[in-house]
Amino acid sequence: MTLDRLLASVCRQQSLSRLEARMLLAHAAGRPQEWIVAHGSDEADDDTARIFSALAARRALGEPMAYLVEMREFYSRTFSVSPAVLIPRPETELLVEVALQLLGERRSPRLLDLGTGSGILAVTLALERPDAVVVATDASVEALAVARTNATALGARRIEFRAGDWWQALAPTDEAFDLIVSNPPYIAAADPHLDHGDLRFEPRGALTPGAAGDEDIGRIVDGAPAHLAAAGWLAIEHGLEQGAHCRHLLLACDFADVRTHHDLEGRERITCGRRDPRP
Repeated sequence: MTLDRLLASVCRQQSLSRLEARMLLAHAAGRPQEWIVAHGSDEADDDTARIFSALAARRALGEPMAYLVEMREFYSRTFSVSPAVLIPRPETELLVEVALQLLGERRSPRLLDLGTGSGILAVTLALERPDAVVVATDASVEALAVARTNATALGARRIEFRAGDWWQALAPTDEAFDLIVSNPPYIAAADPHLDHGDLRFEPRGALTPGAAGDEDIGRIVDGAPAHLAAAGWLAIEHGLEQGAHCRHLLLACDFADVRTHHDLEGRERITCGRRDPRP
């Protein structure tokens, strides 16, 4: 059977869009999508047909495309992903943009990415600011393995990866950071969205920290002053209705210049604050 006929057959059997099916076929064949289009009259080998059919069946059951093709684009770069990490989402690119603005002209900054997951924040910031030294932490050793793979593949060399739950990954003697970023779990445990769409397949511990959804945000804010340099910044991605609470937490910990940034749809997405250098 030719690649074109195999593609059409599986699209019909699994009710997949042609675009998704072509992406899966390209992944199964180890070829770019453009090659699949140009070689549609070629015969599909048995291994390609078998792998493609299995991937299509998983997609028909709702498994995310990112996990099936093992990659997702973020900030114009291709990152490897696996079911051990969250799927990178475009809205998190705002956290990169905010972080770069906060760093400004600061030279050779030290950055910390708490809960790095696939490493999209740590790796992107390391590449955008090659003068920076970046530390990336995660409680999941499987996630750290994915992050290390991405750092190596994309050429981000000044990153140190550490295993541990939030601040436990850092030694008390660690040098203070100029910027701490985090995209922590922030969905309430009873939120019905967790049982729909891609979220059904993503690691639950990376999505929800507990009943309220803001437990980890509180831990991060409480511990940040001890790990920030004077006038250092903390920037956190959060849920659409958590901006006011995040601002309250930062102000209660004596952060200055507390502000919330909105995404392209005008929704509260990133809240940040600066450690007040005054004693």
